[in-house]
Amino acid sequence: MAGPLPPFEPRPGAGFRAGESLRTRRARQFAQLPVRTIIPNALTVLALCAGLTAIRFAIEGRFEAAVVAIIVASVFDALDGRVARLLQGSTRFGAELDSLTDFVNFGVAPVVVLYLWSLGEIGGIGWIAVLGFSVCCALRLARFNVALEDPDKPAWTGNYFVGVPAPAAAGLVMLPLYLSFIGVGWLKEAPLLIALHALAVAFLMVSQIPTFSGKRMGLRIRRDMVLPILLLIGFTAAVILSYPWWTFMSLAAVYLLSIPVAVMRYRHHKARTATHDPEAAETSDLKLD
Repeated sequence: MAGPLPPFEPRPGAGFRAGESLRTRRARQFAQLPVRTIIPNALTVLALCAGLTAIRFAIEGRFEAAVVAIIVASVFDALDGRVARLLQGSTRFGAELDSLTDFVNFGVAPVVVLYLWSLGEIGGIGWIAVLGFSVCCALRLARFNVALEDPDKPAWTGNYFVGVPAPAAAGLVMLPLYLSFIGVGWLKEAPLLIALHALAVAFLMVSQIPTFSGKRMGLRIRRDMVLPILLLIGFTAAVILSYPWWTFMSLAAVYLLSIPVAVMRYRHHKARTATHDPEAAETSDLKLD
């Protein structure tokens, strides 16, 4: 009969270190992380909570509050990436969390609000518009996640996206709600038109149309521009608080008008690059998100 088994001794190199105590191993396993890695993820979680709360408000029939919640989610989404870069707290976990949150906030919540507001009146056709928008948003985000950055691309291509990014698409698809809130009441009674609008915005997301990026805006400003910028911020805040739906409707209209301008500017840059370096022009693919 075999004798008792010898006590287990962890083999050095198999996840343990020679001579390391159990307490030391546990302390190393649960090592502390710098706070700067938590702050961006906290903003992302707040954005997710705002997007999910928008769905709740829509179920309760509080559609203005639902739209505000989605706008708040977009503000948090704009902040988390920039805060991560400023604090040098970017992590792979944060990138994955941000992508999943974007799908909920900008691919699901806006069209669910539209469905509960008007699209549900046409049953299956309205739900097809909801699914089409959500699927296109998921495809766009997946395309971005697997995209490889080409180091040979001209620097100017960083100023453009391929198609409309998800946050902008969420703002555009809610345009009928903005119009309804300022008095265009007949739109709610035209769900088929709203469905076509949602599908058109979905197409813009997955299209190859170049749009302005704005992510390369410099973080430094001249000293003499500080006061005008602060005044502009204050004026903008006053306008948004006083006339929110007129403001968001105007922003959506300006963005739509900027798309043909972006196309012309992109073609101009591409033609100029082709004149100086034909090989670089052939590889000047757009950014994906």
